Amino acid sequence: MENVLEKMERIDGKRKIADFIVKQKMDYGFKVKYATIRAREFVRECDMRDLNYHVSVGGLDSITLFLFLKSIGIDAPGISVSYLEDLSIQRIHKQLGIERLVSAVKPDGTRWTKPQIIQEFGFPVLSKEIAAKIETLANPTEKNKTVRHAIITGETGEYGGFQKNSRMKMSQKWLEKFGGYANDYEGTNYQIPNFKVSSKCCYYLKEKPCDDWAKEHNSVPFLGLMASEGGRRAKSLMINGCNYFGKSTIRSAPFAIFSRQDLLQLALDLNVPVPEIYGTIERDEDGN
Repeated sequence: MENVLEKMERIDGKRKIADFIVKQKMDYGFKVKYATIRAREFVRECDMRDLNYHVSVGGLDSITLFLFLKSIGIDAPGISVSYLEDLSIQRIHKQLGIERLVSAVKPDGTRWTKPQIIQEFGFPVLSKEIAAKIETLANPTEKNKTVRHAIITGETGEYGGFQKNSRMKMSQKWLEKFGGYANDYEGTNYQIPNFKVSSKCCYYLKEKPCDDWAKEHNSVPFLGLMASEGGRRAKSLMINGCNYFGKSTIRSAPFAIFSRQDLLQLALDLNVPVPEIYGTIERDEDGN
């Protein structure tokens, strides 16, 4: 089976990342034009595939994306599980006509609530990515043995190309607090929390409702993601670019090469209503 390093070589991943970084260093005007081109390309491709498209709307980044698309003639509907957001964000969603979704349906026909998910699965501590790693450690199987070892040590198996100190390793400070599930087989002496941890809260409250809506409407999303924000999706954006048409995933992230400064400048240029929770957009003495 092809490992991740071999896959990177096959898809010329290093060159793609290098090219992406060059685009990230371009000026604001270039990036806005680039985002416009990529968004229109995505719409044309969707039309050829008989797909609809929508904007997954949450905070300021995706609100700005929603209005940016309208400014270039792309009338994509916006959807959001708004009730999870701050009240000031909810007010903006209502003002913009964003369709507000509700949580996923349980097997008994009722809808999940956050307390129910936490009680059944656990707390979504720190971040979705970290919670998922803790959840994996707490639920050991033979199948996830290699992944669990990588979370503790950073050492990957054959599929990971036998890497050392990979990004799979959880931060040491969080290993100290949550890594104790692996003490017996890793020879560590980490703590175990006295509560369950899970990443499923985001799935049932936010991801699944949006996925279900997309399937019902034969629609694929525009996302307000930026590689500069880091996180688990950054590398994927750098390799796959703004528009991605995969076997199981189709999406557009026109702002992929933007920095935070670029996004704030575009929000100002478009007179984007800024939810109160973010404060106001101000310039410093250097014009940033």
